[in-house]
Amino acid sequence: MPAPSKEPGGVRPASAAGLYYPKDADGLRCALETLLGSGGTTAARLPKALVVPHAGYAYSGTVAASAFRTLENVAAASIRHVVLLGPSHRVKMRGLALPSCDYFSTPFGQVRVNDAGRRRLRELGLAGIADAPHALEHSLEVQLPFLQSMLTDFDLLPIAVGLAPPEQVGRALEAVWGGPETLIVVSSDLSHHHTHIEAQALDQQTAKCIVERHSDLSESQACGADSINGLMEVARHRDLEVRLLDRRTSGDTAGDSQRVVGYGSFALYARD
Repeated sequence: MPAPSKEPGGVRPASAAGLYYPKDADGLRCALETLLGSGGTTAARLPKALVVPHAGYAYSGTVAASAFRTLENVAAASIRHVVLLGPSHRVKMRGLALPSCDYFSTPFGQVRVNDAGRRRLRELGLAGIADAPHALEHSLEVQLPFLQSMLTDFDLLPIAVGLAPPEQVGRALEAVWGGPETLIVVSSDLSHHHTHIEAQALDQQTAKCIVERHSDLSESQACGADSINGLMEVARHRDLEVRLLDRRTSGDTAGDSQRVVGYGSFALYARD
């Protein structure tokens, strides 16, 4: 685990704005309106958890929007806490890292960090404080504008996940699972650097594994495999239903077809 910050508190500034999504609030709002559509259709059920991709909006935004569109439900107004997990791309580490800051910032404003959830995970020995994995991590940040667009008033528990067994991630999720007021979001892309045709076949099999709640995905299948595996541990324990919402590659959206990244969105629901 990287060394903890010596200066707790403060704001984690947006680092992906202007790179992965528009830097100014008006441009970002326009982009999200396009991705999410005009709305007006209420989702039949509110999910407990989502798995969403995290590339630039031009590449994976459409797939991500299919997941966040499930929050177009009157019950979404009850969501007050979002637990957000994603891989640590730039800082290699073991375990789970929480930031020391009080807020995450985007062009839409600041999102308060859930200090009670942070303290609970630390007290249980399931996660530590480390700011380095969060400083430039886009996998968490790119989800925030979507959440700010769909939810009214919520706080955030951002968790950067390094090398961690499914059981550890699952225990952390169970510790902050909560009820209908808590939404779990796992950020992950699928396969990387295959041809479009190869990626389609690989990602189809990975999607099948996720829908069937397997918890043994590898990094070659999904860059957020450790987070997904932990979520699937809980999904089996709680008998959640997993639905595939959308699956594409960057070859379908804004990239060439010879070296693509795969994207998939999934929603997890409590059984009726």
